[in-house]
Amino acid sequence: MRVVAGDVAGILCLVSAAAALDFKYHHAEELEAYLKGVHAAYPSLTHLHSIGRSVEGRDLWVLVLGRFPTHHKIGIPEFKYVANMHGDETVGREMLLHLIDFLVTSYRRDPVITRLLNNTRIHIMPTMNPDGFEATKVPDCYYTPGRYNKNREDLNRNFPDAFENNNASIQPETQAVMDWIKNETFVLSANLHGGALVASYTFDNGNSVTGSLKGYSRSPDDDVFIHLAKTYSFNHASMYKGTGCDNRQTFPEGITNGYSWYQLEGGMQDYNYIWGQCFEITLELSCCKYPPANQLEKFWRDNKAALIEYIKQVHLGVKGQVTGKNGTPIPNAIVEAKGRAHVCPYRTNQQGEYFLLLLPGTYVINATVPGYKSMLKTVEIPDNTGTFSALKQDFFFSEVSVKPEAPSCPKTPLYQELERASAAVKPTLHILGLMTVMLVIFK
Repeated sequence: MRVVAGDVAGILCLVSAAAALDFKYHHAEELEAYLKGVHAAYPSLTHLHSIGRSVEGRDLWVLVLGRFPTHHKIGIPEFKYVANMHGDETVGREMLLHLIDFLVTSYRRDPVITRLLNNTRIHIMPTMNPDGFEATKVPDCYYTPGRYNKNREDLNRNFPDAFENNNASIQPETQAVMDWIKNETFVLSANLHGGALVASYTFDNGNSVTGSLKGYSRSPDDDVFIHLAKTYSFNHASMYKGTGCDNRQTFPEGITNGYSWYQLEGGMQDYNYIWGQCFEITLELSCCKYPPANQLEKFWRDNKAALIEYIKQVHLGVKGQVTGKNGTPIPNAIVEAKGRAHVCPYRTNQQGEYFLLLLPGTYVINATVPGYKSMLKTVEIPDNTGTFSALKQDFFFSEVSVKPEAPSCPKTPLYQELERASAAVKPTLHILGLMTVMLVIFK
């Protein structure tokens, strides 16, 4: 291929941009140039693409890193980091740029990072709200209108909600992320914010079914979420201390259930868990939402180990393939751990794959193909995060020769419907109890 002088200059300019990442805030043009420079410098390790555009037309860039950056590979889990969905919460945006720099420069030099990238496909979105960031002209520790997108919508109140009808109009940035989640097999994620120092986990909203009457909204995988939050907190320089940002607000061990902190409707982490089959936590990284640039280097030192250790958790639990006659992959099969049924059942992807994040222990895994008898397998799950591969457990349905169709889980308040169903059952049980007592009395 013939390369002209202008092309060479352009490539050298991009590579130069990739090589020079300072501790400062990178605005839209600089951020784009940096990502393009990284991809130009590491084309076999990275894939750069835009998942959509903001209200003002800015690209929502995602850099994918891994041994197979351009496509999903069977057995390799998908991980993502998203930052700056509130445009004036800026630390996460810069942390993800420095994380990218650390990963690409450590590959084939650091054995841990090399194994991590060889066995994980990592998606990094430095900014979900580029318009809000650019609109923040005067940095402030507490609040600016840049929190919102150009349409004055809070993107972390803009997703479908599982507990109540969210009447917010879905924004272009939100829709792009929803489509992204639908098109990938994400297993684990974190959403980077600012304004506090804590790792917050699902549920953010709740009702009586999830125990919200007691001030805590518990998911079926509460133990896993606590572990994930503690993984980040205890690998952070100070988050684990739980001192918070002032004397009025403390977080034991640096973690909190989202609902226990404050109730939030239409949040992204609950959406990921219920409709994306992806465990996501929210990381609040700085007491000041938009701190001075001269503090960024310390923020990187404080978060570097936690950012890496958290990615490793994508290899917790069990994974495998569900296949049928002649080894054909079976998509849409339901695969759940006994006692951990999700309100929207977790199903296999188009390659028949499933990924379940579970802590070490003994579990019964139930695989169900609609119209056929379920298959149960007992597994002993070790801690495989250090070996970068979850336990592998496949399921083979020899009699299944067709791919089952699966209705998509409706984007409706599923837990609200569950609460109503539960309330309807209780009076029936109460009446049955009264009838039993009356029979005993009359006898």
